[in-house]
Amino acid sequence: MSPLTPSPPPLHRYSPPSPNTITNNTRYHKHPLRKLPLIMSTTTQPPPWHAAYPAPKTTPASMTRAEVLALMDSAAASAGKNYILVDLRRNDHEGGTIRGSVNLPAQSLYPALPTVYTMFKAAGIKKVLWYCGSSSGRGTRAAGWFADYLAERGDLEMRSLVLDGGIKGWVKGGSEFVARMDEYDAAVWAAL
Repeated sequence: MSPLTPSPPPLHRYSPPSPNTITNNTRYHKHPLRKLPLIMSTTTQPPPWHAAYPAPKTTPASMTRAEVLALMDSAAASAGKNYILVDLRRNDHEGGTIRGSVNLPAQSLYPALPTVYTMFKAAGIKKVLWYCGSSSGRGTRAAGWFADYLAERGDLEMRSLVLDGGIKGWVKGGSEFVARMDEYDAAVWAAL
């Protein structure tokens, strides 16, 4: 080659991962210069976050949105004193929350149960109402875990309940329910 002709870039060889990092579903292109892994449709999904913890033993009782609204309207009850609403959403925490709720993502709840119980007990909370988007996964699981924790301590004064339908059910209830939300964003709920 003449000094004016640029030399071609060096060829880099791809080294496939070691056998320790190859899953059973990994295959490679047959072309000698293209040893890139082919992604198969049967890839293994990681276990869900809650698989690291025991399944709840207790099926929690529930409250309807109308019962929760009546509790909120009751002169004898006050959020943070007699009852507390716990919003378990994390990545999907958008569009507002029910007034008086605290946000405690479900993914961090199980290891924090002793601390959560101690705080609620010291505050004199009698009803803990758990909810997520629909309360069919995180809400029910969290209410079950907390009910198990109450049972293990023999606490008959505090109740662990799940909000039927979760925040989506609350919003579907209409204007009297939406009026009891903080940071309500109608655009988030337009698809309901």
